[in-house]
Parts: sequence; structure tokens; C-alpha cells
Amino acid sequence: MTPHATCVAVDGAGVLILGPSGSGKSALALSLMAMGATLVADDRTTLSASEGTLWAEPPATIAGLIEARGVGLLRVLHLPRAPLHLAVDLSQTETDRLPPQRSVKFMDITLPCLHKVDAPHFAAAIHAYLRGSRAEEP
Repeated sequence: MTPHATCVAVDGAGVLILGPSGSGKSALALSLMAMGATLVADDRTTLSASEGTLWAEPPATIAGLIEARGVGLLRVLHLPRAPLHLAVDLSQTETDRLPPQRSVKFMDITLPCLHKVDAPHFAAAIHAYLRGSRAEEP
């Protein structure tokens, strides 16, 4: 399965960034990479499932490449594979201050899912989420 998605990993924990062309997948990935994330795949990500874990890999033809609009294709260090811990859906905008727990399913494996947040802290919040977790509401 190869969805139209970008993937980066923070401390080995992958985030799958979903959305249509032009929605900001690569831009969000580049922001996360500026915070220390490592590219797995840009624009197309190959998914596989093994023992209850969803894995992301780059297609061989685009491994190590990420598009930076207005700059061009950049060749960067990348991971050959990462386990997914989170999905971000840029086709939907979050309207709740404290949103409910959401999820998305690929290959019978469920991932927590965030919707797009139009605020400068969004990449930093994703980075913190991947290094820790989301607290349950009291």
C-alpha cells in the first residue's frame, strides 16, 4: 500500500502526514526535520504491517528526496524504515481547542490521528507528542 503521504520520524517514532497535493505535507515535514526529525519518505510512502505494527518506507525512486516549494528537490539523510506512531490529516482542520481522540486505520492497524492546526506551534506539538504522548483528559 502506497498512499499519497509524507513520513518523518522523531527518535524512531514515525508520523504519517496525509493530505492532497499542495496541502503542506512536505512543509510540515521540513519543519519537523528542523527540530531533529529524520525523513522517511516524501509524497509517497509505502506501508506494510508486521506483528501489529504499521511500518513506513520510501519507494526506492524517491528515497532521500524531499520537495521544498520554491527551492527544489533536496537530497537529505533518511531512514529506510520507521514504525508509525501517529497520523496527521492535513485535509481536515481542527476546530476544537482540546480535540477528542481520533484515529485512522491502515491494514487493520489503528493509529492516533490529528487534524491540521493552523498555528505556528503545530510542528512543535507533533514533535513533543512523538517524544512523549498525549495526556488523557481529567
